[in-house]
Amino acid sequence: MASPTNMLVEEQVHCSICLDVFTNPVSIPCGHNFCMACIGNYWKTSAFFMCPMCKKTFFKQPDISINTVLREIAEQFKEMRAKPEVSCDVCTGPQQKAVKACLVCLTSYCEEHLKTHTARFTKHKLIEPVSNLEDRMCKKHERLLELFCKKDQIMVCVLCTEMDHRAHYTVPVEREWTEKKVQLRKTEADVQQMIQERMKKVEDIRHCVELNKSSAQREIEDSMQVFSDLVRAVQKAQAQLILAIEEKQRETELWAQSLIKELEQEITALKMRNSEIDHLSHTEDHIHFLQNFPSLITHPQTKDWSGTHVHTDQSVGTIRRAVSKLEETLTEEIQKLAETELKRVQKYSVDVTLDPNTANPWLQLSEDCRQVRHLGAWQDLPDLPERFNTVVITLGREGFTSGRHYWEVQVGKKDDWYLGVARGSVNRKGRIAVSTAQGYWALAMKRGQQYRVSTSPPLQLSVEAKLSRVGVYVDMEAGQVSFYDVDSRSHIFTFMDTFGEKIYPFFYLYCCDKASDTLSICPLVDSTYNKQC
Repeated sequence: MASPTNMLVEEQVHCSICLDVFTNPVSIPCGHNFCMACIGNYWKTSAFFMCPMCKKTFFKQPDISINTVLREIAEQFKEMRAKPEVSCDVCTGPQQKAVKACLVCLTSYCEEHLKTHTARFTKHKLIEPVSNLEDRMCKKHERLLELFCKKDQIMVCVLCTEMDHRAHYTVPVEREWTEKKVQLRKTEADVQQMIQERMKKVEDIRHCVELNKSSAQREIEDSMQVFSDLVRAVQKAQAQLILAIEEKQRETELWAQSLIKELEQEITALKMRNSEIDHLSHTEDHIHFLQNFPSLITHPQTKDWSGTHVHTDQSVGTIRRAVSKLEETLTEEIQKLAETELKRVQKYSVDVTLDPNTANPWLQLSEDCRQVRHLGAWQDLPDLPERFNTVVITLGREGFTSGRHYWEVQVGKKDDWYLGVARGSVNRKGRIAVSTAQGYWALAMKRGQQYRVSTSPPLQLSVEAKLSRVGVYVDMEAGQVSFYDVDSRSHIFTFMDTFGEKIYPFFYLYCCDKASDTLSICPLVDSTYNKQC
């Protein structure tokens, strides 16, 4: 078992890029160490001057310095890891260091004894000295392992080729070594490439995280702006409503004051007439009474006040009308957000085609597998395990396990369809209930009367205009399936759920016993869509 000191040394002397013992180790400003060539090549292939270990980024290529202490440790480690020294097997006194080993004699020789051996046995095969010469011999025949059996992929001796490996193809070990070395170098290059690809992927992921962080910040700023605008709109609507109510109240008060003034004038006139009548009723002067009686017997000219009312309540519907106007503002803002949202999801457009092996025999697919129609007649097709044999359904050929995906479907004037996504494990045989409980997330038009979604139970939707082109967006990580009216650029409905497995685009088209128009997957050719992190 390695000692703690050796463990520390091993950790110190390995470069994290090439995963081997340091060669010309250098230190960069963050304190991490790499081979000079490794860090140089890493920066050449990277978009940033970044430390592969701590990911610290430098604005320009930083100065690097040779780490002499680490270089000495690395050299010592290489010496410790080198092959042990082999002694001469012939020396009788102090044993000298062997320089060669004979595969025929199975003996190691020093410089002096090698001369004697070479002079006597000129055809013996010599190799660099090793301590395990017996492993080079066939244990069954005690002959040199100098051939390689291609069939059994083992080393054999000459006698083996005349017995157990008689009919096998064998080659000299030198040739096999050459071939295997080429393969090993290719494997080494592949491993290095895999390391670089994964390090690049790490950089890409970190870069995407930074972009996502920036995107989240923009979302926060945009949301703050949107909600600030909405708050201001609500405050403005509230202020206008209060002003309107107060103005109406002032108008009512002024009108009531004018009525009171007019009534007070009539009251004054009536009081004067009452006083005159009272005075006349007490007079004993018959002539005076009869002379003034005609002018006092009639009422003064006054207004009929029986139908005059001042209502104690404000005008009915004032608040409702104000909120309705605010609702229009909110609807306009929601429409703007839906348009922005649709533009964003369209960046994740994918090429969706239909899978003919899943199509119900009543359905006919186009040659390019991007259109489907109800044929109005049964086709004699193989009853494959993946084919829907009763319900007029077909799935997309491409399934999704991760990522974000968007496609558009032209539904036209057809009036009995479903579209959305379905789990790959949905039942394909017999009667089928299209619902989230059965693994379907779909938007539907049923018999030209209403739109609904496949919740349990189904939920009817209020859609103002008849749909013609529908966008479908799937976010696997978020568990989201959204539908959009592409023509009006508005949002229709969103499912939030957990898929749990691979899902596929899903299409249902029914047209009784007659042929129908086609349901088409539309190419998005009007805009440029770029895949996002």
